[in-house]
Amino acid sequence: MVTGNERLTALVNGKIIDRVPVFCNLIDQGAKELGISIKEYFSNGEYVAEAQLKMREKYGYDSLWSLFYAGKEAEILGCNNIIFSEKGPPNVGHMVIKNYDDIHKFQVPDDLTTHPAMAEQLKCLEILKREAGGKYPICAYLTSSMTLPAMLMGMEKWMELLLFGPTEVRDELLEKCSDYFGKHHAAYKNAGADIFVYANAFGSTDFVSMKQFDELSLPWMQKDLGKQGTDGVVYYCGSARMNSVIDTVIKELGVKTFYLSPMDDIAEAKRIIAGRAIAAGVINDIELIRWTKQEIKDEVKRMFDEGMPGGKFFFGTLVMPYEIPEENIKYMLEMVYEYGKA
Repeated sequence: MVTGNERLTALVNGKIIDRVPVFCNLIDQGAKELGISIKEYFSNGEYVAEAQLKMREKYGYDSLWSLFYAGKEAEILGCNNIIFSEKGPPNVGHMVIKNYDDIHKFQVPDDLTTHPAMAEQLKCLEILKREAGGKYPICAYLTSSMTLPAMLMGMEKWMELLLFGPTEVRDELLEKCSDYFGKHHAAYKNAGADIFVYANAFGSTDFVSMKQFDELSLPWMQKDLGKQGTDGVVYYCGSARMNSVIDTVIKELGVKTFYLSPMDDIAEAKRIIAGRAIAAGVINDIELIRWTKQEIKDEVKRMFDEGMPGGKFFFGTLVMPYEIPEENIKYMLEMVYEYGKA
């Protein structure tokens, strides 16, 4: 039986064994799989690991996640209220930073691994490594230094500080967030994660201008990724487009994997990459809540028609909504496995 790691290794070398690798990001669905509430589910790394293993076996895709929810990072940095939903991801309910004085007082812990929120994620990763290490790539989620402040002070306040200053306060916060990023990256690396999804909405010109990308985003990305290197790093801008920055990111950061936006032109991305990296075509999985089977088939076929020529292409999803019908998940993957054949 071909493993996910074997498929991924072959892809990097420009080959396909049986089909392209498939990254299906089922996160909150683990609670449903175990028959417990989302709040209870995310309270224990053993639950998350068990569900990740069960769902990968059930659907047959190639990835495993140590991710709980993005707000875990805010918890590690002092957030004391997470709002849990019955049918979706938890949200940050307490802003750690309310004013500029809070930025001056804000401190990143020396050792993140001792915090209970981080310890549960590392417990999950340890189980995944023990049960599936070497067979399936284990993914860790890392929030960039430019994106993390939105979780700590809210997007509106962060955008105001980012774009209008005062620059010394902005840079003080970014320096602390980059310090956190380096420690977070190191903790996951030391725990044995294989893939590090570098999440940076500000790495897209959907959020900043090209000038702001070059002068502000790029230097902080260099600082973030300069700490642990780019081995295993996946460039990800959420659902924001990245075609306009791919060439710069390859040349300046040395990143070798791009997780495209559903809005990116896949064929254009492949042309820009020109064999220097691998790329994921990413489906707009919100639409899977309502799409018919024919619509799912048509979209998957379109993506593979654009992405397969020239190789070095794999299939991915965003963080799949809790309310996608299970039959649509199964049918999407059935079509992906069909069109992604060697």
